[in-house]
Amino acid sequence: MKSPGISVFFPAYNDAGTIPSMILAAILILRELTDDYEVIVVNDASQDHTGDLLAEMERQYECVRIVTHAQNRGYGGALRSGFANATKELVFYTDGDAQYDPRELKQLMQALTDDVDIVNGYKITRHDPLHRVIIGGIYQHFVRFAFGLKLRDPDCDFRVMRRSIFDKIDLSSDSGVICVEMMKKIGDNNFRIAEVPVHHYHRAYGKSQFFNFRRLFRVGVDLTKLWFQLVIRKEHLKTARVVSGDGDSHPAPRQVEE
Repeated sequence: MKSPGISVFFPAYNDAGTIPSMILAAILILRELTDDYEVIVVNDASQDHTGDLLAEMERQYECVRIVTHAQNRGYGGALRSGFANATKELVFYTDGDAQYDPRELKQLMQALTDDVDIVNGYKITRHDPLHRVIIGGIYQHFVRFAFGLKLRDPDCDFRVMRRSIFDKIDLSSDSGVICVEMMKKIGDNNFRIAEVPVHHYHRAYGKSQFFNFRRLFRVGVDLTKLWFQLVIRKEHLKTARVVSGDGDSHPAPRQVEE
């Protein structure tokens, strides 16, 4: 039985060495899952030849659509563009650097039952340089504690969710802390979450735009601002949109492991 329509999108910044294969892998798995799909790439003002490759992919494949930022808006800005341009009932995204395999969307879809709103991947093993593994581990523990996130891996950018989630929550971050913002707002609005293990691969092309020493101070500042907004002031709950198909509130979030 085929699934509902699916929008797949990739944020891309200088990913010329990986993004074509990511698009092709997504198309192949989508053909197995549904007859109604689209593949969107958000080119966040790449400085390499990512734009040229994406233009050719868009010409070759009717289901491919490119959203181009004239100026770099950061990882959060790229994700917000992806969500804003998705048109199908379900939305899946992962990064364009090929550290995740789009074909594992199939495992996420198996966990997206009628009583689940979002399936969040978690890395089986992190394949990164040692300093990134250490920084990533510290970051994971900190954000889980500071924001009360009951997730194995809140910054695993391998997720499928119901687009209706964004009828109730808004995202505002431009940096990589958008993942913390998103999962905090999803949890606090009682959307139901499942978690599924996924593989994580060595980066074969390009450089990380988030976990590097030059950006750690900026990440700390962004997290502090976000903590005051979401944990202390709870601004997202005061301004949350009241949207429910049957007029009832959602039950408390449940963690479902596969």
